[in-house]
Amino acid sequence: MRFLLTPLILLSLSGIWFSCETFEPAAPAGDALLDGPVEGLSEAENLQFLRGDIAFNDDVFTAETGLGPLFVANSCGSCHPGDGKGHPFTTLTRFGQYDDTGNQFKHLGGPQLQNRAIPGYKPEQLPAGVGYSKLTPPANTGLGFIDAVSDEEILSWADPEDINGDGISGVPNWIGMKEYLYERPGYVEVNEKYIGRFGKKAGAYDLHQQTAQAYNEDIGISSSYEVYDTHSGLETDPEISDQRVQDVIFYLKTLKAPIPRNQNDDAILAGKKIFNDIGCAACHRPEMKTGVAPIAAIANKTFFPYSDLLLHDMGPGLDDGYTEGSAKTSEWRTPPLWGLGLSKNSQGGEYFLLHDGRAHSIEDAIILHGGEGNFSRENFQSLTDTDKSKLIKFLESL
Repeated sequence: MRFLLTPLILLSLSGIWFSCETFEPAAPAGDALLDGPVEGLSEAENLQFLRGDIAFNDDVFTAETGLGPLFVANSCGSCHPGDGKGHPFTTLTRFGQYDDTGNQFKHLGGPQLQNRAIPGYKPEQLPAGVGYSKLTPPANTGLGFIDAVSDEEILSWADPEDINGDGISGVPNWIGMKEYLYERPGYVEVNEKYIGRFGKKAGAYDLHQQTAQAYNEDIGISSSYEVYDTHSGLETDPEISDQRVQDVIFYLKTLKAPIPRNQNDDAILAGKKIFNDIGCAACHRPEMKTGVAPIAAIANKTFFPYSDLLLHDMGPGLDDGYTEGSAKTSEWRTPPLWGLGLSKNSQGGEYFLLHDGRAHSIEDAIILHGGEGNFSRENFQSLTDTDKSKLIKFLESL
């Protein structure tokens, strides 16, 4: 009997092996994911990317490791799952600035509402009568390319007086420079103001500012860059090392750009033509080029974000009564459309689009365009259902 059992056991084990080989799920294709490094990084750069990946996605802060005492989230990845868009649950609230004179409610916790707190503390409440805006966390990918576009290139797309008469008058957001930042190559300065390009209002100069502020305002983590405690307003010792912050900055700079899908599909090609024909590309510029950059894999590259990084007046329907820098309350930076079709993957299976997630479909988002977006919206509404479907299919392929 002992000798009969052995082949049976082997047969059973081989069946288990066969079963595992047969049913093990295949890894997702690269164009189905937003995370992953750009091509061409050196060995040392890949190692720093991995360190930043761990810090961004695996560091979960507690009260013992510096969380709070007031905060919005306890990790970077909780707001940007899979490096994609956030969900209404992780939406931020910004308040206290009505115009370009600056934030009037810093003494009451502005500009960001910390709606959570560690035990023993009370979350912040919005002051009565204050203007505020809800901001859904954006996707993170391709940010290094956007960071490396020259100021001159962005200014070349601006048309404040709408000289060409197309109804589009994009302008940059002129912001103050944080003291810990350095000007990018070929920067443009006007009256000690610089061009912002990150954030819903383009209120952040670069990824260094965006990252340091996110640690401080979102998680309550002070650093040598953002030294003030958001609860007490007092200067504190750093709760995170400069190296950890720099690793995250590098990670964000070297995340790959979203990879378009099915670009030879006839319906998608037709949708791309419709996109241009109805005027969407006037703000959502398909193509950009980077200039000089300290990371060789990003320098002098052509990429396709579908944005112009400028502010546009989107009309009273999208006027939240809050602003940053020189932006007006109804002005928003053109959001890049790349990766749009993958948004549902990080948003629980449905869309939450526009700055605050109010649009639950791409069509809803288009219909809510006002101001400088009126022309394209009206053109979209005049399309046949078939052409609308082709346009949506194109946008979901990006």
